[in-house]
Amino acid sequence: MSEPTHQARGGPPRIVIIGAGPTGLGAGYRLKELGHDNFLILERHGYVGGLAHSFTDPAGFTWDIGGHVMFSHYSYYDRCFERLMGDEFTLNNRESWVRMFDRWVPYPFQNNVRYLPPEACYECLSGLIKAQAGKGTVPSPAAARNFGEFIDAVFGEGIARHFMRPYNFKVWAYPPERMNKEWIGERVAVIDTDRALRNVVLGKDDFGWGPNNQFKFPLKGGTGEFYRRFGPVLGLTKDGREQPGSHIRLNAAVASIDADAKVVTLADGHTEPYDHLLSTIPLDVLFAKVLRTRDASFPATARAASGLLHSAGYMVGLGLKSRVPGGGTPDTKSWMYFPEDNCPFYRVTYLSNYSPFMTPDKDHYYSLLCEVSESSAKPTPGANGQNPDAVIEDCVRGLENAGLLAPGERANIVSRWCYYADYSYPTPSVERDEILTRVIPWLEARGIASRGRFGMWKYEVANTDHSLMQGVEWVNRLLRGEPETTIGMTYTVTEDGRNAAVHERPAHAGSGEKRLKSPGPGAGVHVARDSHVNGGTKCDATRAHPAPVGDIPAGEVGEDEVGITGRS
Repeated sequence: MSEPTHQARGGPPRIVIIGAGPTGLGAGYRLKELGHDNFLILERHGYVGGLAHSFTDPAGFTWDIGGHVMFSHYSYYDRCFERLMGDEFTLNNRESWVRMFDRWVPYPFQNNVRYLPPEACYECLSGLIKAQAGKGTVPSPAAARNFGEFIDAVFGEGIARHFMRPYNFKVWAYPPERMNKEWIGERVAVIDTDRALRNVVLGKDDFGWGPNNQFKFPLKGGTGEFYRRFGPVLGLTKDGREQPGSHIRLNAAVASIDADAKVVTLADGHTEPYDHLLSTIPLDVLFAKVLRTRDASFPATARAASGLLHSAGYMVGLGLKSRVPGGGTPDTKSWMYFPEDNCPFYRVTYLSNYSPFMTPDKDHYYSLLCEVSESSAKPTPGANGQNPDAVIEDCVRGLENAGLLAPGERANIVSRWCYYADYSYPTPSVERDEILTRVIPWLEARGIASRGRFGMWKYEVANTDHSLMQGVEWVNRLLRGEPETTIGMTYTVTEDGRNAAVHERPAHAGSGEKRLKSPGPGAGVHVARDSHVNGGTKCDATRAHPAPVGDIPAGEVGEDEVGITGRS
């Protein structure tokens, strides 16, 4: 029997949350923390976590839905992680590379063009110098009308042609001209041309690690383990099953929302009235298939929402026998970028390097996670998720082309896994901000808050930490009158695609920011400690890495999908 609403019982308002991904879990966690118990989270799957869930396949390999890493710009998020995970995590140094011209180029690409063949290196430097002097094809970032022209204005013809344009098309599955430049915000201002020249002439390496130069990762269970641990706080058992009084209802697909009567109807016919509704349903789906209202303005608003663009994605996991004699990891890389068309994926992650428990036996197996995007502008053999085997085979060939699989190493593949996300990336299209200006306030005026990766449709504030905090901040606004700082509450087209979004700076390297302005004794070596529990005993494995010199500011989240890192 459905809970009565606030109006019916005179008690605290009834809050219904659609989706138990990071946003919904964050909202539920905060509601419990504030002592508000009249709420329910509806989740269509039989598990929590949404796109941050992890799966373990029959062969014993654990897979994430994409290359997630755990870093945060929020002290609240950090506290949640500490409470729920304790010391059951690894702390890893980021090591990322770009694969092109049959060689590995250190990331970020624009600071390490010396690794390219001489002609390509010259083209990149020449184009960069012209662009920064205002003599490129687009005179300035301010003059750029879209992301494609922004790339040309900032990086110049060489870097744009060899890396930025092909890489970003592979990631977003749309030409960069279809995307706005506002979502970049302050992420890139001016590239330090002298620094690029110095690196080439003097042969210097320049590894700008960005906001996730170090990242945490759950010891067991992948990224999804962190979000699974929200379940018991909200009424699920430790193994993820519902129990009496649970605030989460699993396998509860939403069929419709009556915005006039404030009632959610589930696919099984069950109804849930609400006073306040938090939805993480993709905005276009919400308007096209779920919302019901007699409001005369609805058809026009729904047409606007239908103009939002997104891409789908295939996450292809390959579990392999170790090629290292005596066991161990075959490589120390974290993840790699692939701009060229000799492989279908834009990124590959050595997922087994994140934790020793991502494979059935760390001494005898390792794992690679490949990401492939898909849209109407970039079809794949997968045919909208109908033929995943074709994408898996494409990825195997791509790994061979990239040198990540040696000839004959196919025989070492012991597990093939594929997850198709029909909604993978919310595209910051040229029209997006104008659409959001109409759609989000329309929902707010009717008691519906649309938040999360596809509920807000703002990729620039849609990482897992942002998404969780969107839920937390919405609750703070609702119950405590505090402003939402991650998304802002002004929906107009501005120079900053975050629409005045504000978040905290990372407090320590584990959150992704090295602060070595005043290096102390031993600062020439950075020691990453992998703290984990093994057989009930805490073990610390240390690895020495050269420490970068100087203070590296935190770049902006999402840099990996741009192919850049912060300000140079």
